Parts: sequence; structure tokens; C-alpha cells
Amino acid sequence: MTGFSLSRIVAVMIKEMIQMRRDRLTFAMIIAIPVLQLVLFGYAINTDPRRLPTAVVAADTGPLARSILAGMRASEYFDVIGDPVDEAEAARLIRRGDVAYVLTIPTGFSRDVGRGETPAILIQADATDPAATSGGVNAMSRLVERAVARDVGGAATEQTQPAVEVIVHRLYNPEGITAFNIVPGLLGTILTMTTILMTGLALTREVERGTMENLMAMPARPHEIMIGKIVPYIGLGFLQVAVILAAAAVLFRVPMEGPLLTLLGVTLIFIAANVTLGYTFSTVAHSQMQAMQMTFFFFLPSILLSGFMFPFRGMPVWAQWIGEAIPLTHFLRAVRAIMLKGGGLFDVTQHLWPLLAFWAAVATLALLRYRRTLD
Repeated sequence: MTGFSLSRIVAVMIKEMIQMRRDRLTFAMIIAIPVLQLVLFGYAINTDPRRLPTAVVAADTGPLARSILAGMRASEYFDVIGDPVDEAEAARLIRRGDVAYVLTIPTGFSRDVGRGETPAILIQADATDPAATSGGVNAMSRLVERAVARDVGGAATEQTQPAVEVIVHRLYNPEGITAFNIVPGLLGTILTMTTILMTGLALTREVERGTMENLMAMPARPHEIMIGKIVPYIGLGFLQVAVILAAAAVLFRVPMEGPLLTLLGVTLIFIAANVTLGYTFSTVAHSQMQAMQMTFFFFLPSILLSGFMFPFRGMPVWAQWIGEAIPLTHFLRAVRAIMLKGGGLFDVTQHLWPLLAFWAAVATLALLRYRRTLD
């Protein structure tokens, strides 16, 4: 067998194409991943979110205050969702992440402007994600100026200083430090990628090494095998957590305002959900390569639709619905609430039940898939 043979090359090509056709999961991934990227980047990503939920504490109901509120409702940046009873309730709403802005209008605001005084209104913005709220903060001053010019008119233009002072409080990250937003998010993204991948190779490794028969012969029930498989990877996940939190404190000076025990409890649920999902992938995949492909296919929408790379509220409704089903979305909200806002267990409860529901769903699916594998 010497020389160059086109027929031998064609024979190898045909053999490779037949293998590709038989490996349907890999072929589907080849088609699905670029389509997913095009759809997400083309339709779901928006770096300038609009219509963010806003709470208003209005102690004044004068004409100028009403004009400012009307301008906010007509603006593309604010979505006034309610009027809190007092500032304490408004602070609770922004701490829990229910609103992105809180506007406070003091008593006698319209009267003081009419007297030629310079009253102040306060806008508080949730700066845990500076990019998400910067547009509304910048628009607020222009909105107030237009309201004053329309209602007060020439009296305001004769003043050497603005008729109304707009005070901006960027809460939880007043200096807009990017690391305060990115580093807590990296905790979730790193855990998502590594824990799912490690456990995704758990059963497929047994098959490829020829030790699956020994595992089947063990006097252990499916749920016992699953727990025995995933618990070591939960321990490895916490090792990563220790490294990331130490680096966050030492290298980036990211604060830890809330209780560390609450953070570790939320992290335990998140890691357990991820490793169980990886175990589920390993019951579906026929090889370690397929398990890696499935992990990547899940990881891509996780980082794009969770609010880690792009503002969550800037995405269209359909993308937000998908993002709400991703555990990383709720983990990021809980971590940022604990580390940056000083939130406790009560403040993150609304993010825990989706993680628990996801964990229960994938655990049930993993047990069903493993029984089918045994059969």
C-alpha cells in the first residue's frame, strides 16, 4: 500500500460521516449551539435596560411632585410599581431586589420650589449592578429639569442655581466598582461549570473504563449510588468556594456585609443542585465527550441569561422566563444580596425555593434515568 490514494481517503471520509450520523447527540449539539448563540445575542441581550421597577415615597402631592411622577411614568427608564408607606418599607423593597430605584419627595416640595428655595429630592439606585441602573440615574436629572421648566416656568430660569437638587445614592456599591458585581457572580459561574462537568463524567467514566458492571453488582440502591457519587463533588465545590471567597476578600476587597453562615447554606443548596444535574447528564450521555457537550450546552445560557454578564431586567420577557428556570439566576441574586446588601436568611428566602425545586426535579429525573440504565 504505497502512494496517494483518493479512494482510501474517500473511504475514511464515508466511515467518519457514518459515525457522525450515528452520534446524534453530538450532531445535534453542533447545530444547536450556534443557533442558541445567535438567538441569545441577537434577541435577548440588552446592555441598556429600560422600564425598571421603581418605588416612590411621596410626602408631597403638589403640582410639581405630580408632574415629576407623571414624567417618570412616561419615561422609558422607570416603571412605577407602587407607593411604599414609608422609607423603611422602600428600603426593604430595594434590599430584597423587588425594585431598582426608590424616589423620595419630601414634605412641602412644591411649596418650597414656588418660594424660590432649592429643595432636594432623593433617588436611590441598586448599584449591585451599576450598568443596569446608570441610565435611569442619568435620566432623572433631565426629567426633573423638564418638569420644573414646564410647571415653574420663567421663575426658575432667572435663578443662578437649579430650582431642585437631585441627590443620588448608589446603594451597596457607591463607587461603582466592577469587581463588587463580577466577583460574587464568578462564584456562581465557576461552580456551575466545574461541578456539573465533574459529576457529568461520573457514570460515563465508569462505562468507558469498564467498571460499570462492578457498580451495578454492588448491593446499593439507585439513590444510594447517586448520593455516594455526588457528595465528594460537593466537598470539592466547597473547596472552590473557600478559594474564591478568600481571593474576593484579599485581592478585590469585596465586602461581606451579611452572615457567612447564610451564604454557605445557600451555596450548599446550589452546589447540590448542580452536581445532581451533572449526574443526570451522565445517565443520558453515552461517553465523556457527550457529557462535556451537554454541560457546555447548559452553561452557555446560564451565563448569558442569569444576569451575570448582562442586566437581567434588560432582557425580553421570554428570555427572563428562561432565566428564572436557571439555578444560577437565583444564586447570583442571593449571593449579591448577602455579600453586598447585608441580607439575611429572610431576605434570600424567595431565591431558595427555586433552587430547591430545581434540585428535586433533577434528582427525580436522575433516579429514573439510572433505573433505566440498570435495565
